[in-house]
Amino acid sequence: DDNIELSISATTRTKRMSEADGVHYHFVTQKAFEAMRDQGELLEWAEVHGNYYGTPREPVEAALARGEDILFDIDWQGTLQLYQTCRDDVASIFILPPSGGELKARLDRRAEDAPETIAKRLVNARTELEHWNEYDYVIVNDDLERALAGVRAILSAERLKRTRAPGLDGFVAGLIADL
Repeated sequence: DDNIELSISATTRTKRMSEADGVHYHFVTQKAFEAMRDQGELLEWAEVHGNYYGTPREPVEAALARGEDILFDIDWQGTLQLYQTCRDDVASIFILPPSGGELKARLDRRAEDAPETIAKRLVNARTELEHWNEYDYVIVNDDLERALAGVRAILSAERLKRTRAPGLDGFVAGLIADL
């Protein structure tokens, strides 16, 4: 069991045909988003591609309280905000496409965005890619199963970090006392 919950972002972007509210995103008005932001209800937020995106705080905090790990699908701006508030609890992974041509092909295959939206996303991808070296790990998504295996390996390693094991000091002290 991976014990992972996917964080569902809020966005002011228009819902695509294949998306469901509350499953892929929480689709909200700009006024509602700004209220969430101003009332501290978002862990992170950014304006991306001309729309707001952000992570609602309450579901993340509830999942963490249940002992679950949270997987965020956020841009570099949101990642930097998480670094500022909870860096010790963040393991960041930058997912790279195998090539620029494949990124464009993936956006085209989705067939849910207008050509001008795809063009804007490709221009913004350049800025995103410039931040790859600010992440802890990097995975090239040239094979979905291999990329997923990489994410699982990172999560397994992160869970074994000494700094993530509360009570380990007492356990080791007990071992030493038993000798």
